[in-house]
Amino acid sequence: MNGKILEIQNLTVRFGGFTAINNLNFSLDKGELRVVIGPNGAGKTTFMDVITGKTKPTEGQVFFKGKNLRPYAEYEIARMGIGRKFQTPRVYQKLTPRENLELSCARKKNVWASLTAGSSTAERRIVVELLDTIGLATKADIPAELLSHGEKQRLEIGMLVAQSPDLLLVDEPVAGLTDEETEKVGNLLLELAESHSIMVIEHDMEFVRQIARQVTVLHQGSVLCEGNMDEVQNNPKVIEVYLGSEEAHAA
Repeated sequence: MNGKILEIQNLTVRFGGFTAINNLNFSLDKGELRVVIGPNGAGKTTFMDVITGKTKPTEGQVFFKGKNLRPYAEYEIARMGIGRKFQTPRVYQKLTPRENLELSCARKKNVWASLTAGSSTAERRIVVELLDTIGLATKADIPAELLSHGEKQRLEIGMLVAQSPDLLLVDEPVAGLTDEETEKVGNLLLELAESHSIMVIEHDMEFVRQIARQVTVLHQGSVLCEGNMDEVQNNPKVIEVYLGSEEAHAA
């Protein structure tokens, strides 16, 4: 698995009689930014749940940096270097962006110790750099509850980066955002992709066009196709899945 940070082999996940993931094979190179798309019910969320250990596979294996993740709990996988951002921002609303980032930098301490012991010089420097990266330097010391939805999204991405993960999993980061906020999140992910491996699940195709280098299309729990954005958009199978057979024939 040389050069692969993530490799998934013959993955199947069943919930009772329902198959959410069906013999899925997937790999992600170190330093790669990959966008995963697919219609509702394609298995995208379950896919991410399995990588993070929230859901255990029925069959198949998930390897992260060459290590089989199956025996490990969700918190252990997070400590190995997989950070996940959910669709709804999960920030400490009453704390400032600076304090949110300080807590994330000190993730190996408990919350009480982090609040009482303060931050090291190195951690403070990282926080300052992250505030600039996520575009919140001018709002560093106001309560996070006063931030816009897009700013909270960027703050949570910054909180993940503060934990120094090797792989960032980002779930629909621009849902409900304005065009301007969407562009800012896209630019942030492109900047982070220079130093991180990132997998993004997204529905907004304009946003996908902004950030996509390589796109994986899921359908009924399996990989339908992979390629760059032009290849994916012009693939007849993808057109049929997204638009239906009648529209596909008319296109």
